[in-house]
Parts: sequence; structure tokens; C-alpha cells
Amino acid sequence: MRLSVIVPLVGALILSTLAGCGEDAKDSATPVTDTSSASASAHPNDPSQPRTRLAAWAAAAKDQRLTAFYVLKSQGHADRTVSIIRAADGSWRVDIPGGAHGGAVDIALVFTGNALHQCVLPAGGCVRVQGKLPADSDPKIQHLITDWLDIFTDRQQALAVSVAHPLQGAAGECYAIESSAVSLKLPVDVGIYCYERDGTLTAAKMSFGTILLAGKPGAAPPALALPGPVVTGALLTLAAPPSPTATASPKG
Repeated sequence: MRLSVIVPLVGALILSTLAGCGEDAKDSATPVTDTSSASASAHPNDPSQPRTRLAAWAAAAKDQRLTAFYVLKSQGHADRTVSIIRAADGSWRVDIPGGAHGGAVDIALVFTGNALHQCVLPAGGCVRVQGKLPADSDPKIQHLITDWLDIFTDRQQALAVSVAHPLQGAAGECYAIESSAVSLKLPVDVGIYCYERDGTLTAAKMSFGTILLAGKPGAAPPALALPGPVVTGALLTLAAPPSPTATASPKG
């Protein structure tokens, strides 16, 4: 066979072999989809996710030291101004007008000297809380600057967090918080919580009412003292005490 015939045949054979390899590679390869965007948006630590953003604002709030005033709106009460102070030494105080005995008594919860006290305002005594504050004496507002912040920053907590429409008059970002398990009772109030980027709580809508930041927060004092002397006695309850029953006079 002439050389001029062999060369075209070899070239055709090589081209046929290469084409077959290409088809085999195409058939055996697993299709690759670009999932980087989807994976990033679903990642629990993605800074664009509501749960992550809430944790970031709550972490900033834990470091804040300030004096702030909030308007408290709650059913059955006229609007009240609540003050929250977080001192430089870590002590804190929450003043709640009408916070006990069905709105008849103004109180303050003060954490100082590594102890929590319930104080009667303006100059009553302060009762030291032994153990956990009982539910019937717990106004809940203080949780916004204490243990609830720990829960908001704990990624192991079963919280379902979503972006919420801003509460009226609130600045910053608002998040709706629910339980991620139907049967699970949350250690925080289901509701809406609004924060500025620096951690300032601007508003919150909870089971007991709605609070709204009134004005710009001020500076924090270096430390806090109790507004009255420490006394022994029972803690005041949220509800009004029962009316004393009249003692029946003995029959003659």
C-alpha cells in the first residue's frame, strides 16, 4: 500500500478514537451545579441570616453600658416610662412605675453586690431575692438586658428567627422570635425585638406589653447603689394582694 494512502487512514483512526473518548467522558461525568450561593445562604453562620444577625446585635447589647428610658404600653395600664441603667461595673437597675400590686406600687429591680433586690420606690426598703425571682413577682423587663441576651446569642437554642416589619416608632432592625419546636416552651417571650447595629434595644413587643425607646440613651454611671435600706420581708407580687376579709363579730 502506498504511503499516501496509509497516512489519511491513520489520521482518520486517531480522530475517531479521540471523538469516542470525548463522548465517554461526557457520559460518565457527574453534572456539577454551582451551589455556592445556596449553601452560603443556608449556612447557620451566614451574616445575612436573621438568626445570625440577631445574635450579633445581642452580643453587642451585652457589652453596652448606658442609661435609657422606654415607654411601656401594657393592657390595663396607662403608658409608663421605664428606666434601664447598666453601670460600668456590671451592676444594673430597672425602674418600673406601677410594677407591683396591680399598679399601685412603683418598684425597682437592682442587681448590685452580686445580688438581686426588689426595692419599693421612691425610698422604700429593698428585699434581697433568694434564688430565682418568683414568676408572680417577675415583671420580665429586666430579662431584656440579662439572661435573654444569653439566649439570643446561643446558637444551640431552638429559636426560629425571621425578619419582622419594624414596630411603629422603632429604629434599627426588627426580628420575630418563635420556637422552632411546637412542643417546646421558650425561655424567652415569643415576640418582636428591634435593635440598632450597636446593640441598642429600640423596641420590643412581648406578652406583657410593648416598650419603645424614648430619646437617645445617655452615659452609664460607674456603679449603682440600692435606693433604700435592705429589709427583711416578702417580695411584692405583680397582682394586687387580696382584700382583707372582715372578721365576723362573735355572737352574744
